[in-house]
Amino acid sequence: MIKITVGVEGMVCGMCEAHINEAVRNAFPLKKVTSSHTKKQTVIIVENDVDEQKLKDVIAKSGYEAVSVNREPYEKKRRFRLNHV
Repeated sequence: MIKITVGVEGMVCGMCEAHINEAVRNAFPLKKVTSSHTKKQTVIIVENDVDEQKLKDVIAKSGYEAVSVNREPYEKKRRFRLNHV
């Protein structure tokens, strides 16, 4: 899986976050998307990489500006389980 962090300018509230999340969710097959107006970023978890220009276009059509796109491998955090005997 891949974690894509997009720097986004123009978000000012929770509704802005929801607007971007919905636009990205509708444009790409993904595992998870979260946005933060305070951090000025959207984080996307995908199985397969997405086209960077299309991602920027989707965000632009939503009324915001994608100013950076960073990718890194993503591994789901596992919860430790203790087995009692």
